[in-house]
Amino acid sequence: MVPVLPAPDGRAGDTARVVGPVQRARDHDQRAGGAVVTGPEGAVRVREATYDDWSVIWPFFRRIVADGETYAFPEDLTEETGRAWWMEQPPGRTFVAVDADGTVLGSAKSGPNRPGRGSHVSTASFMVDPDHGGRGVGRLLAEHVLRWAGEQGYASMQFNAVVETNTRAVALWRSVGFEVIGTVPEAFDSATHGRVGLHVMWRRLTQP
Repeated sequence: MVPVLPAPDGRAGDTARVVGPVQRARDHDQRAGGAVVTGPEGAVRVREATYDDWSVIWPFFRRIVADGETYAFPEDLTEETGRAWWMEQPPGRTFVAVDADGTVLGSAKSGPNRPGRGSHVSTASFMVDPDHGGRGVGRLLAEHVLRWAGEQGYASMQFNAVVETNTRAVALWRSVGFEVIGTVPEAFDSATHGRVGLHVMWRRLTQP
């Protein structure tokens, strides 16, 4: 069952308007499970990441991890070791959001949160290039990943470690239906705020 995404005004519905500069591009994105939105700065679409996309993701991945505010990834990752942390293998997927020129604006990955008897619950992670913030890329990626996870048959999605001081991300996840179901105190050592809590956030995708 495909998840229903809340619109910005709280009504049920998909907030991504599927469009395309030409019908062929639109049809390709729909066959690939993608979506296209058009904003003031032009079209942005989501597609599955390729092997070659990693070299473009890596610079902003490294920058975001080094910033020390959102991800508890090892700080000594190289381009090669970082690939294993972000580029998912089946049944997971990694996605990129790209503009009309093919520039990668952000990326997301999703797959099972746990193996075996926990594999009916999905998880996901998101990164938007700081140079391309404020364009709705994070929301587009979130809506795409939620739709994809629902289509794969996952019952719900769980975020294991959302830094509580990352208020923009927390607000975005709440706006697409997630709730904070618990917070682990002082579990993240923020470069700016010191030790802060990590939220566990959850959202149902399909009816039990």
